[in-house]
Parts: sequence; C-alpha cells; structure tokens
Amino acid sequence: MIEVSHVSRNFGDFRAVNDVSFSIPTGQIVGLLGPNGAGKTTTMRMITGFLAPSAGTIKIDGTDVSENPVAAKQKIGYMPESAPLYGEMIVADYLKYIAEIHGEDPEVKVPALCEECGLKEVMSKNIAELSRGNRQRVSLAHALMHDPEILILDEPTSGLDPNQVEDVRAIIREIGKTRTVIVSTHILSEVETLCSRAIIISGGKLVADSPIG
Repeated sequence: MIEVSHVSRNFGDFRAVNDVSFSIPTGQIVGLLGPNGAGKTTTMRMITGFLAPSAGTIKIDGTDVSENPVAAKQKIGYMPESAPLYGEMIVADYLKYIAEIHGEDPEVKVPALCEECGLKEVMSKNIAELSRGNRQRVSLAHALMHDPEILILDEPTSGLDPNQVEDVRAIIREIGKTRTVIVSTHILSEVETLCSRAIIISGGKLVADSPIG
C-alpha cells in the first residue's frame, strides 16, 4: 500500500507538486499520466525517498518515508528515466555487483533476472554497446534485484522503437502480476495498454484518478 497525503514540493518559489493525495493498494499497475513538466517525476522521487516533500506525508505499508527512509526504500525498486548504469561494465558483472550491494546471492538472482528481463543475448556485452531497449532491460533487472514489493518506473519506454516498446511492456505486464507497479508516462496509449488505473497530474495538481476500462 502506498499512501500519498497532501504532498507538495517547492523548488525555491516554484511549486512543482501542489497538495497531491492518492493511495495505491497492493497488486495494481497504475499509470501516472501527464504532460512533460507536470510534476510526475517529482512525485515519484518523493515516493522513493530521493526528494523530501515540502509538505504532506508519504507512507509505504504504513512506514513514513521521511521518518524511516531505509525501511521504506527496501520495499521499492526504482527505474529512473535516464538509467545511471556503468557503461564500461559487462552486463553479467554489473548485475553481480548490484546483487552483492543488496546482499543477494548473485548465483541465484542474476540468472533469474536474466530470464525475467530477457537479457540472455547481451550478458557478455559492455553496457555502453547496448541498444537503449536493452539498457532499459538492464535497468529493470537492477530495480528488481532485491525483490521489491513496489516497482516505480519513470518513462520506461521513452526513446524506444516500436518493437522494443512492446518487449518492455510485456515484461512490465508480467512483473505486475506479483507486484504493485507505478508507470510514469505522458503517453495515453501506454496507460491504456498497461494499467488498470490512471492518476493524471497537470501543473503539479492531481486532476483525475480513475480506473481504466
């Protein structure tokens, strides 16, 4: 369960998010929809604990993100729009490194995520050599490494070609069968294809929250 209650975020005199409230129960794929600059990414960064709210509270399964950020973050996997990957590393070595950081057994987790995220063909390649679609897959594997209950994806198909878009969407649908997923996008068709619910933000304010279909 994600509970966002009367959350605002200021950057100097500019209010990027203005009194936003919503809750997401376990097991939904929710689209956070809005134009570029609407406040979607700022909202997601506050949920993940990367930014502190200027006002309001955010709770993950009852844990306040501001008061106990480590416990809250352990429940979340986050894939930012521009994934911060180490381009000089081989994919297999990078995923082993991430597994060790999280205290996971790389001999168990890396093969499982290789299968789940469709990385078999690129495990021996340098990350810098990968297509954007495959880099997104590596980033997704990174976000899933500690088996989080909640997965937050910021523009996961941005810049991909049509085939890559469908591949990434298929992975997200499969992941959404066992996890709560928030997908940020400005593409209405993506929300209609992937999500059971849409939360629309414009000008930093929540303007609609409705099931899809």
